[in-house]
Amino acid sequence: MRAVDAVMECLKAEGVEVVFGLPGGANLPTYDAFVDAGIRHILVRHEAGGGHAAEGYAKATGRVGVAMGTSGPGATNLVTPIMDAMMDSVPVVFITGQVRTELLGTDGFQEADTLGLTMPAVKHSWMIQHPLEIPRAIHEAFHVARTGRPGPVVVDIPQDLSRAEIDYQPVTDVKLPGYQPTTEGNAKQIRQAAKALATARRPVFYVGGGVVNAGAAKELTDLARLDRFPVTATLMGLGAYPAPDPLWLGMLGMHGTRAANYAMDEADLICAIGARFDDRITGKLSEFAPRAKFIHIDVDPAEISKNVPAHIPIVGDARHVLGRLATEFRALEADSSRLDAWWERIEGWRAKYPLRYEESTDGEIKPQYMVQAVYEATGGDAIVTTDVGQHQMWAAQYYHFDQPRKWINSGGLGTMGFGLPAAMGAKVGCPDQTVVCIAGDGSVQMNMQELATCAQEGIDIKVLIMNNGYLGMVRQWQELFWDRRYSQVDMGNFPDFVKLAEAYGATGLRFAEKAGLVENLREAIATPGPVMVDVRVGREENVYPMIAPGQAARDMVG
Repeated sequence: MRAVDAVMECLKAEGVEVVFGLPGGANLPTYDAFVDAGIRHILVRHEAGGGHAAEGYAKATGRVGVAMGTSGPGATNLVTPIMDAMMDSVPVVFITGQVRTELLGTDGFQEADTLGLTMPAVKHSWMIQHPLEIPRAIHEAFHVARTGRPGPVVVDIPQDLSRAEIDYQPVTDVKLPGYQPTTEGNAKQIRQAAKALATARRPVFYVGGGVVNAGAAKELTDLARLDRFPVTATLMGLGAYPAPDPLWLGMLGMHGTRAANYAMDEADLICAIGARFDDRITGKLSEFAPRAKFIHIDVDPAEISKNVPAHIPIVGDARHVLGRLATEFRALEADSSRLDAWWERIEGWRAKYPLRYEESTDGEIKPQYMVQAVYEATGGDAIVTTDVGQHQMWAAQYYHFDQPRKWINSGGLGTMGFGLPAAMGAKVGCPDQTVVCIAGDGSVQMNMQELATCAQEGIDIKVLIMNNGYLGMVRQWQELFWDRRYSQVDMGNFPDFVKLAEAYGATGLRFAEKAGLVENLREAIATPGPVMVDVRVGREENVYPMIAPGQAARDMVG
């Protein structure tokens, strides 16, 4: 069969149900193979939209996403979602077309060094040099993407090799001798961690997106409830622990709660699980958690002690490690009363510093209230995607996630334009769930063209734009750190989102009054088909609390 038909057989063998992509000259043979393959293909309007949709699909389902693009600009348009997936450990296989082999190195039409361009942004990549390599390369790509610390991979296929006839033999075993991720964790170190937890008087569980990736939310919850361990999470870890639970401190970091950040600052033991101590969490690294010893559990050994030295390092899959850690901890029969004073201190912070904002008295919609209204309108039961900026932080603060894989956003790379296509991918992967994108008026315009994809494919997402007419987070920083010298942040009144939604074949709505907002949003979410809602909110509201860049957690403002 043709090598491209073998690609389709490999995708089906890997359980692929949907591919997001855009055809071009170098991947025309692949698109010819789709005609008879029986795999759903969703034609996106821009390759970046396809890449982010594959990310949203992967994050919502836990399965590997697949995105395709042609050579040259098709591949370069995928660089942003590839890097985004790398930063957030998202398993996506990117399959790119390449110019014919005799044109390689000649600056042929739409030639680009895809492997060179993406090398710093992938977990691994394959450049096909013989058509017989294709089946094994596809299966190896899926294996590498989904195992260990998940991540993006690239398979680059020259057009002439994809058309070649090969004797296709199914690949049933994938063994990569140089790639053997550690998943179980060291038994001695797990026992040490259990003893440390049993004697700690001011412990905190610091949870990252690795817990969600590992499917370890139940194991985390069971362990925390064994002995009233306080739990906080990064932006990427929200939903790994149920937000309504009394042990939940809220999100930590730059825009986290005071209770979470103060607890980290005064803790004597921090158990970091699937988290990487990035700058948005630590603030001033030299002053981060000065009294604490650290247990660090991560499947990626490169993260252990990268930024903060670990006293008890455990390399392994969070689900395996947490289950065994709970067993070891139970056997120690720790005295729970040792935590009484710690919880008294935490409850004091909670009472004194709740998340709060000044409610409007004139009918203006405050952005925080908008998120609360979305939470009420959805009953807290929706997959929520966001773009990047103020609206993202408010959504993280005021939408209380009680399950994993319900919160999908761009964390490490902070990619504006992520939310709408990610919602599209999430809805394709989870068609029976309500999918809502809380977007900013700046971010949403960066991949708004995918609304046409949603209309054509009948992808029923609800895009709720928090419209303050500004690039809000940049404006906030200019206000706080640049003497209100606003520079290039005013978005004006353009476009008319209602008319634009209708032009794309979606339903367009606009809400500008606080009264009735919950019911209006409920009706918008119940409206069939893709819906875009322009919600006009206060223009110069700031996200608080906040740790100023380079400051310590104890110096939070707002």
